[in-house]
Amino acid sequence: MCLAIPGKIISIDNPLDDIFRMAKVSFDGIVKEVNLAMVPEAQLGDYVLVHVGSAISIVDEEEAQATMDVLMRMNELTELEEGEKLSE
Repeated sequence: MCLAIPGKIISIDNPLDDIFRMAKVSFDGIVKEVNLAMVPEAQLGDYVLVHVGSAISIVDEEEAQATMDVLMRMNELTELEEGEKLSE
């Protein structure tokens, strides 16, 4: 099943221009590189829905957490486990 998963932008790296930007996004501590081209208004600290490596929309923190909780209960986050875990 293809899902969009919510994550928090923790850094925006070396933008090529105002449109094509890459970010590090944390999915409950697992960090992935994400393309921000579809959400040019996204900023550091925003929560975004990510599908196939691209952020497709901005969501509020409450919606992001509720969605992540449901996905965790459904055990739908196994693909993320291949990412790099942040040490806290």
